[in-house]
Amino acid sequence: MNTMVLPALFDSHCHLDLPELWPDWSLHWQQAKAVGVLACLIPAVQQSAWLPLLDFKRQQQDFQIALGIHPWWAAAHQPQALTELDHLLAQQSELICAVGEIGLDFAIAPESFVIQQQLFAGQLALAARFQKPVILHHRKSMVQLLAELKRQKFKEGGILHAFSGSPEQGQDFLDLGFKLGIGGTISYQRSQKTQNAVRRLPLSAFVLETDAPSMPLSGFQGQINTPKQLALVFQYFCSLRPEAPEDIAKKLWQNTLQALQLKA
Repeated sequence: MNTMVLPALFDSHCHLDLPELWPDWSLHWQQAKAVGVLACLIPAVQQSAWLPLLDFKRQQQDFQIALGIHPWWAAAHQPQALTELDHLLAQQSELICAVGEIGLDFAIAPESFVIQQQLFAGQLALAARFQKPVILHHRKSMVQLLAELKRQKFKEGGILHAFSGSPEQGQDFLDLGFKLGIGGTISYQRSQKTQNAVRRLPLSAFVLETDAPSMPLSGFQGQINTPKQLALVFQYFCSLRPEAPEDIAKKLWQNTLQALQLKA
């Protein structure tokens, strides 16, 4: 009897530590591994998550972690946050593969824009100092993200999370050494622009992600997203590419290791 070999998949963005998933994280991960999801990056969204994630990483080798402050939490961050992040990157560097989730979100309250930009610039500078890639959040802010990356001459690359732009917008980040994170968005009919980018840009441009518990696929709206859904993201992604699925899976895995500066 032939047994089907599942492609090995890497969820490059999964908030397993958020309340919707954390109480049953082990079950969610067991279900994900059953469909071929063998590795995962958990990016912090706020300072209070950093020490718990470090403790988790010490015990669980399937996971990578990133520490940072998401722009939604920028206005509430504590003044000593960057000092603590500096200290953790200096003392626990081997446990932290990236700085993230950081970035800019200009679809939320305008009064947060100044502090968002200050915090993003500070976290990006720390990533450069410790030679760590970054996990970038964006909404209505690609131009400003690119401007700050170029201003700081940031060379470590990373992942532009939840990419939803045109091939030309994607290429701007590829030129700076980034990969484009593709998730459940491509399952929606309305995502023609992003689907076109997946078709037109080289396979080396992409990594896959769930953004669980957010960003559910089409047909799962209103449900909590989980890392096992990466297998469906992979199927949608393959439907947009000419390469064989097994070749796509291998390349996506390599892309993720490259983006996160991880050894094979």
